[in-house]
Order: sequence, then structure tokens, then C-alpha cells
Amino acid sequence: MGHTPRPYLIVATRHIYLARHGAADAFGKLTGIGHRQASLLGERLAGVPVDAVWHSPLPRAVASARELARHLPNVPVTEAAELVDHVPYVPGPAETPPSWAGFFDGYDEAEAASGRRLAEALVARFANAPGTTVEETRRDTHEVLVTHAYQIAWLVRHALDAPPSRWLGLNSANTALTVIEYRDGLPPTIVMFNDMSHLPPDLRWTGFPEGMRR
Repeated sequence: MGHTPRPYLIVATRHIYLARHGAADAFGKLTGIGHRQASLLGERLAGVPVDAVWHSPLPRAVASARELARHLPNVPVTEAAELVDHVPYVPGPAETPPSWAGFFDGYDEAEAASGRRLAEALVARFANAPGTTVEETRRDTHEVLVTHAYQIAWLVRHALDAPPSRWLGLNSANTALTVIEYRDGLPPTIVMFNDMSHLPPDLRWTGFPEGMRR
């Protein structure tokens, strides 16, 4: 006696490609080096089936997103307020490493709460799976997020399920690539962090203090 097979469920994957904006000047404007970095990142991502490019509202991120998107024809480029540069979590004295002492002086409770709300909105919008679907409608998604070092650190911390203060010290170089994958029912997977293999040596490690460059 025949029967109709039931469709089995497929867990789709949301691939998030995080990149800090290119090198910028003291006024937050992308420099010539920053444009070159963003273009090289675009060349690297050209082989990925990118669905969307999201960027912070700040000019250095906007310019970086537009530069890299030249290598991604027909991919929509859209601003996302959650990607703006901000301090996602202000740690208490016991949580603050000695090297960060004094950095958070002047952050009042209202400012800290505002930053935390933005951080929660960032996670809610981007740090989740695309959903489980039947085989016929299975679709992985690939999204590029052009943002800032603190936001990348916060999403990496979230993926690791680490304490809130652990975002401190997770720095990213300009246009370095971090990739996180999200699937329903599974913890996030950090595929790579701060990868600069698309940049020649003279364009690497910008955005870090001079003494920390390799």
C-alpha cells in the first residue's frame, strides 16, 4: 500500500559576514587606504552568494559598504541603525580589566542603558537563524554587516555565550573579516575572526595601536 512521504525538515543557516569599516581619518572620513581595503574585501566576497549588505549610519561605514558593494552587483545595500558605533556594555569596577581603567569614566546610567538597548537590538536583528523550512523552500542566507569594532566584539561575545564584559579586548582590524553562522536549535558557530588574508601586508592591522600591529 503506497503512502505519501512527509517532507523532512532542513535547518537553514544564516551566514553573517562581519567587517569593520576601512581606515578613516580623525574626522571619520574614509581614507585612500580605507577605500583600497574595502575594495579588496569586496573582491573577496564576490564569490559568496550575498543576499544583502547592511551598514552602520556613520560615514566611514557607509563609504566602505558602497566601495565593497561595487564587486557585488545587484545586491541591496541598506543602513541598519543597530550597527552604529557605541559602547554595548559598561562593566562594573570588578569586571573592568586594569588596562581599561578610566575608559568608562563619565558614562552615566542613562548613557549605559541606551548602549545596552542598542546592543540588545543588534543581537535581536542579526544574531539568529533564518528558520527551519521544508526541503522545497530551504534557503541559506548570506549577509554582510559593515560596522565597528565594538559591535563585532559584542556579536562574537554573544556567539560564545560569554559574560557581557568579555567584549572588551576583542578588537578587529579595518575590513578584517569575521564570520558567524546561525542555525535553529544549535549554538552559533564562529567560522573565523579578524581574518585579513585578502589584504596585502601593508594594509593589514590598521585600526590597532602601532605597537600591536604584526
